[in-house]
Amino acid sequence: MLAMTDSPDPKRLDTLEAKLDAKRRSYAPEVVEEHHLSQAQAGWRMVTELVVGLLLGFGLGFGLDKALGTLPVFLIIFSLLGFAGGVRAMMRSAEEITKKNVDTKD
Repeated sequence: MLAMTDSPDPKRLDTLEAKLDAKRRSYAPEVVEEHHLSQAQAGWRMVTELVVGLLLGFGLGFGLDKALGTLPVFLIIFSLLGFAGGVRAMMRSAEEITKKNVDTKD
């Protein structure tokens, strides 16, 4: 039978603490470091936004010109609007990425 003592056994406590630390480390999430690939992905995202805006404006302008019979007018206007929208979306993405990078450095 085990006898009750007033003070705990320090060796057993140290062993238990070591086991608990090992178990905690096994459940701890791994630190994720950004790679250069994430910067490349951000670059592709911005290029895609610019191209999609331009193509969308081009398509709308071309469609309106074909429907109304005024070939170059709406094509030029909507292409420029699509380009401006693509640049705006690209700038928003760049601002978001910059904010994320600043927040992670703090």
